[in-house]
Amino acid sequence: MKIALRLDPNHARRWHLRLAERLALRRDTFVAVEWGAASAPLPRSVELLFMLERLIHGQGADDATQFALPGEFARFAAGDTADLVIDFTAGDALRDQPTWHVTFDGGRDEAVALAGLIEARTPVVAVVGAGGVQLAGGRPGTESAGILIRSYGDLLARTATLIVAALDGAAARAAAGRQCLHPLAAPALATFAAKALARAAVRRLYHLCYNAPHWRVGWRLVDGADVVDLRAHPPGGWRELPDDRRRFYADPFPIEYAGRTYLFVEDFAHALGYGVISAVVFDENGPVGTPRPVLDTGSHLSYPFVFAHGGAVWMVPESGAAGTIDLYRSEAFPDRWVKRATLVSGVTASDATLFRRDGRWWMLATVREAGGAFSDALHIWSAPELTGPWQPHRRNPVLVDIATARPAGRVVERGGKMIRPVQDCRAGYGAALGLAEITRLDDEGFSQQVETILRPGPLWPGRRLHTLNRAGSLECIDGSGTARRF
Repeated sequence: MKIALRLDPNHARRWHLRLAERLALRRDTFVAVEWGAASAPLPRSVELLFMLERLIHGQGADDATQFALPGEFARFAAGDTADLVIDFTAGDALRDQPTWHVTFDGGRDEAVALAGLIEARTPVVAVVGAGGVQLAGGRPGTESAGILIRSYGDLLARTATLIVAALDGAAARAAAGRQCLHPLAAPALATFAAKALARAAVRRLYHLCYNAPHWRVGWRLVDGADVVDLRAHPPGGWRELPDDRRRFYADPFPIEYAGRTYLFVEDFAHALGYGVISAVVFDENGPVGTPRPVLDTGSHLSYPFVFAHGGAVWMVPESGAAGTIDLYRSEAFPDRWVKRATLVSGVTASDATLFRRDGRWWMLATVREAGGAFSDALHIWSAPELTGPWQPHRRNPVLVDIATARPAGRVVERGGKMIRPVQDCRAGYGAALGLAEITRLDDEGFSQQVETILRPGPLWPGRRLHTLNRAGSLECIDGSGTARRF
């Protein structure tokens, strides 16, 4: 297949170069770069802000937002007529030549994308084919809201993901674009920059006084309806699992075993700089003692997805720092865990969540690839047995959406529905919790319908609501907290 990338010389960036390199690695694919009509350059203040942010935040010289010179694309010299043109210019498609465009909130200009980011949101991205048909699309996210250069880099990385998905025949995403209401203008950029610098100063001062981030676990003993049933916080609120301020607990996963209830958590010691998995017993009054470490691999672990199957207890902790999704079996519950298999390798996956359906194992996780956010691209794998072999879904990523992609706890069945807790990260990582019904899950597709969004409030004070799990009578959530350094 011959693919031509048509670029605007005033807006060619390193991410276009990386996209060309990535597409050229595809089997039987030839990539060429051709130059279209130049449009008006961006306001000078955009590049000035980028330069300032590179100085403050230490962006590398190879960051995707850097301009690229035409000579850097020399190896992708145009050849014969292309089978497909991916046009990044504002010009009209050439007659009798299949052409795709990328849109941001319905507009094709780079300035539209940047205008959305300075409004503190990531634009809806769509890959559009002939007749305006959406081939792939989604709502990317960022973990760097308020830093334009990083949030733009995250947006561009996920745009590349969607282009590749469209080439792989991904099903159209239900992501409705809209025209940006505010044009990119120097005064808006100046206001954004001033606020961003103020936030950076406050953040640095905060980190001098507090350990951050600092999470906290909420728990309650259920006698009746739980959060999935209530679609709301319980009237009595939550009790907090205490910590010593030198560490935080997050990602609570309770499990019943041998007549007792145990709670597994991410245990992050601020001085250590990475998380281990710890566990504590609960009785009718609450935790018996404090969580104690049960799994430490020397690299960061979190989201201890623990479950029983086949007469044994298993755990799939998040181990994205190692680039794997690993399965552990308990050899002396709850203290001794032995790695039994690597289910998936070569991925930076977050919050792998497993469940059985129709005699088959399914696993959902968000995957960060070629940069971008950790929380916006949902991938699925399936297997006939727990230990594998695990096969990726042919439509991966099945969903690109910062509001509904990342798992937030076990999938549960209620009234014949499969309910999936999801993280709503539009207002920041782990800012809110959604409950979504899985309406389709098969080899050809995935879909879900969000039924409820829960946020922090009087019954759960703070700024985050991030995970939901229950086992027996113990129900748990987590969210943000504060911990002074002195």
